[in-house]
Amino acid sequence: MYSEKNNVNSRYLILISLIAGMGGYLFGYDWVVIGGAKAFYEVYFSIADIPWLQGWVMSSALLGCLIGVVVSGGLSDKYGRKFMMILAAVIFALSAFGTGAAQTIDQFILFRIISGVGIGIASNISPMYLSEISPPAVRGKFVAIYQLAIVLGILSAQIVNWLIARPVIPGEDILNSWNGQVGWRWMFWAPVFPAILYLVLTFIVPESPRWLIAKTKYDKATDIFSKIVNRKYAVQLVEEVQRTTQETAEKVKLSALFRGKAFRIAMIGIVIAILQQWCGINVVFNYAQEIFEAAGYGVSDMLFNIVVTGVVNVIFTFVGMYTVDRLGRRSLMLVGTVGLSAIYIVLGAGYYFRLEGIMMLILVVLGIACYAMTLAPVTWIVISEIFPTRIRAKGMAVSTFALWSASFVLTYTFPLLNNSLGASGTFWLYGLICVAGFLFIKVNLPETKGKTLEEIEEIITGK
Repeated sequence: MYSEKNNVNSRYLILISLIAGMGGYLFGYDWVVIGGAKAFYEVYFSIADIPWLQGWVMSSALLGCLIGVVVSGGLSDKYGRKFMMILAAVIFALSAFGTGAAQTIDQFILFRIISGVGIGIASNISPMYLSEISPPAVRGKFVAIYQLAIVLGILSAQIVNWLIARPVIPGEDILNSWNGQVGWRWMFWAPVFPAILYLVLTFIVPESPRWLIAKTKYDKATDIFSKIVNRKYAVQLVEEVQRTTQETAEKVKLSALFRGKAFRIAMIGIVIAILQQWCGINVVFNYAQEIFEAAGYGVSDMLFNIVVTGVVNVIFTFVGMYTVDRLGRRSLMLVGTVGLSAIYIVLGAGYYFRLEGIMMLILVVLGIACYAMTLAPVTWIVISEIFPTRIRAKGMAVSTFALWSASFVLTYTFPLLNNSLGASGTFWLYGLICVAGFLFIKVNLPETKGKTLEEIEEIITGK
């Protein structure tokens, strides 16, 4: 294979990658903003004392995520990756405005579900597009832009919530305060502006060349690859992709993922996607109030601690981007599962012996750092590159469907586990899941760094 690392048009690739990655930014913001607004909208809608309705509101976006993932696979195969990014941008803008403007809890939940559809589409299409547009030698770094965009969106939501929320005075009537009437609405309205920018900029990005090849538009695909690498290598890439898709140019059914050698690839994608959620770190973002209160922090300190975790999340995502094409995907995932297991053992012990204060915050931050540089970005890279071109859209859809299903289970079960096992037992359970994930990765996931998507298919399937 021709070595193209030093012949990449980095400026152009960075530009289109940043635009495509904006779907991840809006995903991250939309996913976390509800945590900061929770204390205020629950009072406004009079659900502060209705636990089952609180849980449904918190997890309703996940239903939309599953819908978005289901529809995005087939639609992206039919209409292209670019069309789906445009659709996601429109959904993000409309749902953000609608959520902030909601007058009843039913309206609020409806727009949260709609926002989840946008998240589901973005979580499937953006990393797939980045994988298909990037040359092999730098693909890990550029697909990781998607995860970087997610954590920047998360941090933005945390900072915006912190800045918008006015100090809560003990005994204050939240319902009739600025926070209870107006503040929480602006928390949801804030991403309308980047969503509109995303919509406008998406018209600049080219269509995925690998999708064009699947549609036999070889000249257009060559022209797009030629803007990223030199013409000679662009022609070589098109010929290689064409060779792997010619024999299966007909429409691929979803059942094809679970037959023959494709089944092994699908299982790797599904298990790794589930592991990214069931490793447990995301409960820190969804249930930060409960986690930090258990560690002895009050409401004001909790909001600041959330920002701290967001900053750490961003910093160590950069570390993951820097190392993923050097150390490799498999190595980072193995390090991540071992590291989280060890941290959870100590964190669980801290909760068990009722430790409070800075030590517990440090352990939570260490867990987020470990996750941010390993499982968080690498999962998206792996599931975007292990599927052959002919089944990539559906393979990504199935994997992201598994991811959001696992996220729903994680979000729904944390309060139950926390109530029955305590914080210590809950984090020890997550540690056991990480150990199981380590064993699965060690046995089943080959190293994929520096290889074309077509070479990866041959390695996994043994062709």
